[in-house]
Amino acid sequence: MHRYRSLIFDFDGTIADTLEESRRVFNRLAPDYGLREIRRDEIPALRHLSIKELLGRYGISKRHVPSLLARGTSMLRSRIAELPLIEGMQTLLPALRKRSDAFGVLTSNASANVDLFLRAHGLRDLFTFISSTSKLTGKAKHLRAIRKTFSFRTDDMLYIGDEIRDVRAARKVGIAMAAVTWGFNSPDALKAENPDFLIDSPEEFLSLIQPGENHPL
Repeated sequence: MHRYRSLIFDFDGTIADTLEESRRVFNRLAPDYGLREIRRDEIPALRHLSIKELLGRYGISKRHVPSLLARGTSMLRSRIAELPLIEGMQTLLPALRKRSDAFGVLTSNASANVDLFLRAHGLRDLFTFISSTSKLTGKAKHLRAIRKTFSFRTDDMLYIGDEIRDVRAARKVGIAMAAVTWGFNSPDALKAENPDFLIDSPEEFLSLIQPGENHPL
């Protein structure tokens, strides 16, 4: 078991089950950018792709990504509180909070959306901070900023996410990464990126994170 004092979570696909609603939002925006809609039956194949490959598959220009992300997260806000937690997270998150000193979120979603969602599920008070990046590939920079802001030790930090880009961001910063297989990217796609841990169910975290004296920041 490991004693990670600072646990940082991705949001979409890791804590919140937002995939289907995100697909619907994208499909509502697609005509404005001359893009085709994403069918539900395409999702399994898309789970094997990196962000770069996904953008290429649908012909999404990089210059349109900031606008799509901003408009998409704004549209998601109207339903965010109604969306479900990933099964098992309601009991897991409080248990993990007792084993860590700091508990945070780093996401490409809007901080306001995360706040609304966590409050709706009675979990907001568990979290020390919520950090958001408006760039799909900007998480490494924000992980460094979080480390500096809270004076975290690199070897005390664990980033938990569901995408290839999450693994790559953690690697750039030199912190440990736990890739969860229930989110967007497939287990095979995540395994190919060599995360420190590959987690198949929320309960596995209880055998990964060592209990210890808790001093919340």
